[in-house]
Amino acid sequence: MDEIYQKYARFVYRYLLSLGACEDVAEEVMQETFYQAVHSLHTYKGESKLSTWLCAIARNQYAKYRRKNPEHVPFDESFMAGSISDPNSRVDLLRKMQILSSVSREIMYLRVYGNLSFRQIGEVLGISENTARVTYYRAREKLRKEMEENGRE
Repeated sequence: MDEIYQKYARFVYRYLLSLGACEDVAEEVMQETFYQAVHSLHTYKGESKLSTWLCAIARNQYAKYRRKNPEHVPFDESFMAGSISDPNSRVDLLRKMQILSSVSREIMYLRVYGNLSFRQIGEVLGISENTARVTYYRAREKLRKEMEENGRE
């Protein structure tokens, strides 16, 4: 297992960062991922790549972490929660989304307000799941930066 850890730890860590985990949380969840992998190694049947199996465990562990630690909710979900319950925030978010391209705006809308998975967004728009994911994260980052800049004014 030590060899597996050495080979895949960085990969799993980067995967967790791509899910929205901050560095400290990604490190913590990565450690828990490998702990769980050791305990469930007997369930690995070799039907998928080892990296895929580890990422599935990491995704589940991150979801578990987020349920237990709601104060660490990523930007998009915390903003979504506020914008759905507060009409002024909803209008503000929609106004800020106008800086995005039409495709980015549609992906953000489907994700934030439609609560669709990236796979579902890809199916709706006729693009790959990965394209939907990358476009969403770039748009989210652009919105976050816009909000930070406006917050300083």
